[in-house]
Amino acid sequence: MTLEPKRRWEDQMPVRKGRMRKGMYILPSLFTAANSGAGYYAIAQTLQASPTESWHFDFAAKAIGVAVVADGLDGRIARMTNTTSDFGREFDSLADVITFGAAPAILAWMWGFRFLSIPGNPDLQTRLIQLGLVATFIFLVAGASRLARFNIQVNPQPSNPGRPGRKYFVGMPIPAGAGVIAAIVHFGKGDPLDPWWLAPFWLAGLVVVGLLMVSTWRFYSFKDLNLSNRHPFQMFILICGIGALIWFYSQWALFIVAISYMISGIFTRFSYSWRRRREPGPAYKEAPEPR
Repeated sequence: MTLEPKRRWEDQMPVRKGRMRKGMYILPSLFTAANSGAGYYAIAQTLQASPTESWHFDFAAKAIGVAVVADGLDGRIARMTNTTSDFGREFDSLADVITFGAAPAILAWMWGFRFLSIPGNPDLQTRLIQLGLVATFIFLVAGASRLARFNIQVNPQPSNPGRPGRKYFVGMPIPAGAGVIAAIVHFGKGDPLDPWWLAPFWLAGLVVVGLLMVSTWRFYSFKDLNLSNRHPFQMFILICGIGALIWFYSQWALFIVAISYMISGIFTRFSYSWRRRREPGPAYKEAPEPR
């Protein structure tokens, strides 16, 4: 009788379908790290702010603006250098939750509600501060949900399709939502919201931005704008002019850019619905009478 050789313990181990790839693409990951670093800096500046040192709010808003630029560059660089990966996509999403979710939510609450003062009505003051927490939490959850939906969907289609050949985001991207908050805070030079009756409008605006992020409305992605191709000379002049306006008049320029982008999704949605209503339906044909 022959005995089977004893199997080694390595042979008894279940075979893994895939091995973890070692290493990472450094160049796009550096921009993602800069994105998360700017978000962390924005949180730190927000927590140091006070009515007497409101410039910390402005610094936090500027840090979020820098993060928006870094977030736009990491994806483009990854595609240009052919260094896209699953790790980079997940790393970018986790960084976005911090920089464009938690950081602007904390900034929005501290700037708009934390230092509210309503003389003679402390109960209303407490209620507004609590409702501000709810509104900023809605913004945070909506932004995280927007990122999760983006990661699991393949070629998502907006409910109001645009021109064929152009690329659109389904729902307002979370960097744009954070940019709206940062632009408004920077427009006010970081001074906490005053007077107190503006707080309900700020609360409503935060909820609207959160709903736009989880909507299925169309927002232009600018991904079909390839800067490596030839473009008219006027395009170069336009880009230089916008850069100069942001440099010298950053408060007004960034405020107009952020609000215009947010309104663009609302405008295209309602214009699409208006065109659909005005389009004539299929002609009704009466059935022939029986002979």
